[in-house]
Amino acid sequence: MSKVDYGTFEDIRPYNDDEVPAAVARIAHHPHFSKIVCHLIPQQEIEAFRTQFMQITTITQFQQMVMLRAIEAMVRKSTAGFGYSGFDKLSGDKNYMFIGNHRDILLDAALLQIVLFYHNLDTSEITFGSNLMRGDIVIDIGRLNKMFRIERGGNARDFYNNSVKVSSYMRHTITEKRQSAWIAQRNGRTKNGDDKTEMAVLKMFSLSSNKPFVENLMELNITPLAISYEYEPCDFLKVAELYVSNYVKYVKSPEEDLMSILHGIAQPKGQIALAATDTITREELQQCSSQDKNNRFQWLANFVDRRIYENYKLWKTNYIACDLLQNSEQHSTHYTPNDKKEFIEYMNSGLKEIVGDYEELRTIFLNIYANPVVNAAGLNSQKNK
Repeated sequence: MSKVDYGTFEDIRPYNDDEVPAAVARIAHHPHFSKIVCHLIPQQEIEAFRTQFMQITTITQFQQMVMLRAIEAMVRKSTAGFGYSGFDKLSGDKNYMFIGNHRDILLDAALLQIVLFYHNLDTSEITFGSNLMRGDIVIDIGRLNKMFRIERGGNARDFYNNSVKVSSYMRHTITEKRQSAWIAQRNGRTKNGDDKTEMAVLKMFSLSSNKPFVENLMELNITPLAISYEYEPCDFLKVAELYVSNYVKYVKSPEEDLMSILHGIAQPKGQIALAATDTITREELQQCSSQDKNNRFQWLANFVDRRIYENYKLWKTNYIACDLLQNSEQHSTHYTPNDKKEFIEYMNSGLKEIVGDYEELRTIFLNIYANPVVNAAGLNSQKNK
């Protein structure tokens, strides 16, 4: 792996192999080391693991010894199964800009990494918000896991300058370092289940090149990903946030993102599906380029969204929620009466812990699960026209 230009991207880049031993030593001697190991890799004897951990000298070793084991342990403990598709179409000779719908702070990108590993493909670099990069040990673990930082906040000029820098780094990663990169389709997680690609993310891709629209974006190999969870990570936390946001500006507590990460790992998620969709083609980019300048990125966002909706795995929970919301049995062939009963019990047990109007909370909750069905139906409606 070629080294990143330390001077240009020093404050946002992941670690390189020559920085691994020092970071490993800092983590191994950190007061929270034992707690983190117990949480990520249950039933692991701490001192034996510490000895093995101290022998790690490369990013690849860290990912295989720590992150791969941790995510596989999470899958075994908190899911009913993890399926994936489309990755056999990816080439080890290419590097991709993976752009995925975003439902969980950590797991969306983490699950991608183990699937890439299973297919003998190099793991990708991962965007990580500066709001999450807090604390020395979190920064060390993140940068060892190929995470690079995106600055959050600031004024309009700061936002633009940060966007140019991240765009330049991602292009550098794909075209020069020969690494793939993962980024969410929007700023922050989808809270209401309605996955929509933000044009600002796609515009950011283009800021690092003066080439014409098609050539600019072709060299990034933009490849949408669709991830779906039978039980939405942090669903009731999302309901509470959306409910408050209906009345006042929602302000996160200092540790809220960390708590969401831990909750997302531990919460039972039922089944999970991850799909790598077809890479955006030259012909599609040419269609975008033929539009008015202001509409080009909207067309590209539509292509990305279409890929995600076509490949999003709908679960019985999605169909039940849609029917409950519409007071119908339109989708009843996808679930049993007992499935519906269990889902209603699950919903009510979580909503009763949230202070607020029950009917409003219920509607917010059901929309989180129902919106993917609505999006799929809209896609099918377009095809039939």
